[in-house]
Amino acid sequence: MIDRLAWEGCLEDEVGLGAALRQAGLGEQAATAKAAVLQRLSKVLDQSTPAACGSQPVAFLVPGRIEVLGKHTDYAGGRSLLAATEQGFCVVARPRNDGLVQVLDAARNETASFDLHPDLTPSLGHWSNYPMTVARRIARNFPNARRGATIVFQSDLPPAAGMSSSSALMVAVFLALAEVNHVFDEDAFRANIHGRTDLAGYLGTIENGQTFGSLQGDRGVGTFGGSEDHTAMLCARPGQLVQYSYCPVRFEQALAMPEGHTFAVGVSGVAAEKTGAAMEKYNTASRLAAALVRLWQKKTGLADSNLASIFARGDEAVELLRSTLSELEPTGEIERTALARRLQHFLEENEKILPAAAAMLAQGDLPSFRHWVSESQRAAEDLLGNQVPETSFLARSALDCGAVAASAFGAGFGGSVWALVPKAEIHTFLLGWSAAYHAQFPQSQAASQFFHTDAGPAAIKVA
Repeated sequence: MIDRLAWEGCLEDEVGLGAALRQAGLGEQAATAKAAVLQRLSKVLDQSTPAACGSQPVAFLVPGRIEVLGKHTDYAGGRSLLAATEQGFCVVARPRNDGLVQVLDAARNETASFDLHPDLTPSLGHWSNYPMTVARRIARNFPNARRGATIVFQSDLPPAAGMSSSSALMVAVFLALAEVNHVFDEDAFRANIHGRTDLAGYLGTIENGQTFGSLQGDRGVGTFGGSEDHTAMLCARPGQLVQYSYCPVRFEQALAMPEGHTFAVGVSGVAAEKTGAAMEKYNTASRLAAALVRLWQKKTGLADSNLASIFARGDEAVELLRSTLSELEPTGEIERTALARRLQHFLEENEKILPAAAAMLAQGDLPSFRHWVSESQRAAEDLLGNQVPETSFLARSALDCGAVAASAFGAGFGGSVWALVPKAEIHTFLLGWSAAYHAQFPQSQAASQFFHTDAGPAAIKVA
């Protein structure tokens, strides 16, 4: 299910591992760094694992993701244009002889311990909520999966930055627990999941709590998103942008990164959390999309389950849905305005902006690509309403500093901005971009980050 790295060495062979990771699509600097981290985690695992287990470790790399275009479209059945980052999670795990799962964050020296059990109660508001939610769903969907594991990880993804660090952690924990419990060989798994795209869809339902085929859902982590993040992590291609649509996950096309270009990422330092009040802000966008679908179903009696399926019926269906909003009770004026903006955003982002931008990128027309990306940023600010002054400034100032195109990405309400930049100019660009941002928002200097990444490979089984 997950491609194994093409090498026969061990995690202690740092040089050989680095060379194999470069061959898999990571840049030289990233490959060298990941090999060193995996070697360190292997040593930490040896110190943390009961000697009686004696099993060989399993190891995975799980990347973060850049959402080039497709803001809040995936859970509505829309499409997105994605790349995996070279930053991500390194995970090394070993099975235990009992049902205990121990997850150790090697960078922060924090450990979460819990049983692999269907009645597990995740700890909301703590990072352990994510691995516990995974363990609970695995235990519920696959009754034979009862073997615990010691899982050691380290991440160089900035947390709460819109780069899907929480989803990457969930994917990493799933892969480790699935591997030690032979979940990929279970009849229930094989009946529902036939490839990486299905696996991405299933992992999305672990996070949002939905059912996948006959694999029953439960509470999830508390946010209602889609499977865009998981798709990027499992289906990305090195040196390319991949376009997928959702509900279910479907591959549409792959586009080469513009020759001689790379991504700069500016992390605003404004945390894009998905807990507490921030969770409610994030869920509002998905709640409005679901409300539009319910209005359509009530008006027409049709069973369309998301906005994309309604839009697929053509312009008349869109206009009918739009006119239905005007029929709402006068007391719902604020809600009617919010629904109209949500409908307009999906129309612009999914139906106009992304297809046009992808077409321009395929033709090598970077000025036109820039135009459509800027339109996406405008729509996020004016219609989706999920931008903060810091991310809006980062997108504008990136263009002023010489980026080909730039846009905020992720859940919003903080987070990060990507910029497409010529590789030859990346270091100068990052210095100028960060200086402009820190001059405008000095209070964010300590929490902000600026770095670059090529479009990297999807998740890799290292050992």
